[in-house]
Order: sequence, then C-alpha cells, then structure tokens
Amino acid sequence: MAPNRKDNKSSAIGEVVTREYTINLHKRLHGIGFKYRAPRAVKEIKKFAEKQMGTRDVRIDSRLNKAIWAQGVRGVPFRMRVRLARMRNEDEDSANKLYTLVTHVNIPKNGFKGLQTENVETTE
Repeated sequence: MAPNRKDNKSSAIGEVVTREYTINLHKRLHGIGFKYRAPRAVKEIKKFAEKQMGTRDVRIDSRLNKAIWAQGVRGVPFRMRVRLARMRNEDEDSANKLYTLVTHVNIPKNGFKGLQTENVETTE
C-alpha cells in the first residue's frame, strides 16, 4: 500500500484565468420544445461555465444574451464561441471568492472549423 502523502499545493481553481471555448448548443438543446430553447441555452451555458471554471457564481454578459436570442426563442445558434473569465469577487461579504464572466466571441466568416480551447492572456 502506498503511503498517504499530503502535498501542499494551492488549488488551480484559485487562480484568475481566461479561456475561449466553443459550446455545441445543438446537442444540448436536442429534444427541447421550441418555446424553451433560448432560456435553456442560457442555463446550459451557465452549467458549462460552472463545470469548466469550478465557480458557483456565473454571470452572462448582455451581448452574449443578445446573441443567443438574436434569431428568436427557437432559432438558437448550433454553436457559440464564448470567453470564460474567472475573476475575483470585489464584494467582500459575498459567499464566493471567485466568479465566472461569460462573454460572446465573434468568429471569422469561415466558421468553427479548427477552433480549439485557448488560454487568453489578460492584461490587468
């Protein structure tokens, strides 16, 4: 049996980081009724951001919300490119030390082919 080791490593979740992801909303909205598609897309993006960034507090940017709803309640885009930014919470009496801000990223005309998850350098 291997001995139990306790490494004093700081959690990777504790650091501030920004990444770009492509979310396939088509598979997440399959089988959802037309009148529930755009609201469910917002919930699915929040769930994705919570899982990837490890924060309970997820905030959706207003431009991302407009991009989701641009073609109406039932015409949600099949894929979306989003930027997830894990940031420190300025509110001292908040339960969460970190929050995730989700913003929309415009993609070039040639589409989503070849795009991968990227770390984005932030200037603070």
